[in-house]
Amino acid sequence: MLIVAGFVVSLSGCKNYSKILKSPDNSLKYNTGIDLYESGNFKKALEFFDLVRSFYQGTKKGEKLTYYTANGYFQIKDYQLAGYYFQQYQQMYPKGAQVEDASYLQAYCSYLQSPRAELDQTMTYTALRELQAFINRYPNSSKVEKAKQLIQALHQKLEQKDYNIALLYYKMEDYDAAITSFQNLLNDYSNSTRRELYMYYIAKSYYTFAANSVPDKQKDRYEKMVEAYNNLLYMYPKSQYLKELKPLSEKAMKHL
Repeated sequence: MLIVAGFVVSLSGCKNYSKILKSPDNSLKYNTGIDLYESGNFKKALEFFDLVRSFYQGTKKGEKLTYYTANGYFQIKDYQLAGYYFQQYQQMYPKGAQVEDASYLQAYCSYLQSPRAELDQTMTYTALRELQAFINRYPNSSKVEKAKQLIQALHQKLEQKDYNIALLYYKMEDYDAAITSFQNLLNDYSNSTRRELYMYYIAKSYYTFAANSVPDKQKDRYEKMVEAYNNLLYMYPKSQYLKELKPLSEKAMKHL
């Protein structure tokens, strides 16, 4: 064992890895990969892990290789492959020593792949599902609080995307769509810090929508504007938006 270890160190020192990669000695390749991984050379270690992981599958060494492979990809910021191998670790070694960590890190990899709000949010929904699954499976884990924080951040990103869409409708003067979108924001994000803003846009949109409507539809829309204004006044009596909306509400009342 000491001779093999010395041989690994010697070859590692001169970086003559190609000979070991071509060697039929799986034990030597395993030990070299582990040595590289534990010294922080993750990219080179992964080359060795790929060669021997299937050979040791189902064993303690195989379990270690699968987890190290996942974490190796995580360390080099390849979160797609890291997430894949963290998932594989859980499937292949459901009673493994690192299964809780693997469950969290799989979800965290999806979180890290979640794009900015302007882009498609498929990965965001994947991350939300995986983070919630982790919390459900390990409710007493020390990582639960962090998982909850990540979930909150993802919800904020989804809210930002929906807000961008609602605001775009408003700027395009599609007030009907804007009202629906801002109302959906109120319904979908009940704890949002922007509820006051959404209520402002609903009232403002109703007023402009009514003003530009045919006469027989104005009454209903002015009524809804006044209602939206009163809701804002009730919920936020010191709102900065009341000064702007109050005269509009008064004008709407005159139309009624």
